[in-house]
Amino acid sequence: MKETTGELNATVAVMLAIGVLIAFFYYTLWPLIKNNFDKNSQCSKAICEKCDLNGDGKADVGCETVTCYPKGEEHQPGVNDFQCVYKG
Repeated sequence: MKETTGELNATVAVMLAIGVLIAFFYYTLWPLIKNNFDKNSQCSKAICEKCDLNGDGKADVGCETVTCYPKGEEHQPGVNDFQCVYKG
């Protein structure tokens, strides 16, 4: 009987640990992953301006982000702009 009780306690402890890990993933990590995915997909469907720091018409090294707006919408500066990583 003592062995059965010990195994039951271990099973309950393992189940609680699994529940805590699932809750941590669902409420902490999943929103971060989902927001990152949404932002990346939004940037891949956007129209972005060319990075031109010198004004010479060529893309410059050192550009990290550019201003973009959604495809299919009229560009309204400051209203529907967002920043995306510059990919060249």
